[in-house]
Amino acid sequence: MGRPETNFDSVAQMKPVFGDSTRQCAFEIFVTPGFAEAEVSSVITTLRTANSVLAQPLFSWTCVSDTPGYVRSRGGMIVDASPCIDDAVSAETMIVVGGEVEQNHVWPRKMRLMQRKMLTVVLLSEAATNYIRQTNPSGKVTTHWREAAKLEETGCYPALSTRFSEKSNGVITAAGGGASTSELIIGLIAPFLTSEQVAELGNRLLLGAIRQSDAEQPKHIAHNTSLFDAQITQVLRKMEDSVADPLPMSALADEIGISTRQLERSFKASLNETPAKFYKRLRAKRARVMIEETLLPLVEIAVATGFGSNNTLSKAIKDEYGLTPSKMRARKSVQLLRFEAA
Repeated sequence: MGRPETNFDSVAQMKPVFGDSTRQCAFEIFVTPGFAEAEVSSVITTLRTANSVLAQPLFSWTCVSDTPGYVRSRGGMIVDASPCIDDAVSAETMIVVGGEVEQNHVWPRKMRLMQRKMLTVVLLSEAATNYIRQTNPSGKVTTHWREAAKLEETGCYPALSTRFSEKSNGVITAAGGGASTSELIIGLIAPFLTSEQVAELGNRLLLGAIRQSDAEQPKHIAHNTSLFDAQITQVLRKMEDSVADPLPMSALADEIGISTRQLERSFKASLNETPAKFYKRLRAKRARVMIEETLLPLVEIAVATGFGSNNTLSKAIKDEYGLTPSKMRARKSVQLLRFEAA
């Protein structure tokens, strides 16, 4: 029973024995304070729903941490985590969720042990980013597209992609988040399910479609094609692709074969805003990400987002967010000295 045609990476060491309630495929979910609750919830909900579809508890899971006990997420979710034993294996798969994982040294050691035993390790969002930054692996890797943008601004990572997940050297790096985490877990357990069971699992989780691991992440609002008509979607994509070198409204209107006045009317009807104001807000939003999440000089950010000068960038950010770029950057402390404890 299985789906040999699947394109998802699977948990190679799992051996399903149907009808044997004592045999379980175990997952270990590593969390740190400030963990990404959507990812934990997606993992657990998908596994629990899969057990319901199979009408037996094939999949089990345990939350572990280097700070065992009640661990709180950024949003206030609390999980009861067991101690993470970094020199012993108790599950076929370890999933490290995103969050404040950068300074943690427990899960990397456990990851290396899992690799040696040819067991599966999954790193989601910030955990994947930390792994990529620390090791710069030669095999294909990925993370959430916003995290990928930060990596590309601060270093050279030729193996970095913007797919939902990649697998290299026994480690799966993935975008994380909610729906894409559920899809990844479905991909991991798909060999234990028939095609009909996979479809039922997706339906129970209200997934309209289960995307494959090599699909590209939707990076911009124009990817949500069901929200806007075809003309507006085309203009949005053009805006998002030309943030560094903004196009005049006449050029955007020419792209879809309408007049500038028609473009303004369509934008007003769909977004209750003029295209020029939306374009400026889009560039300010991109600049904010670079201000808060990179150490690039403000003048480089101004050029990269089409503002051209510090003064123009500062006015746009102040108008949109009520703060100057320098004050916005000061809200986030940047740790440049990363000494390991003796």
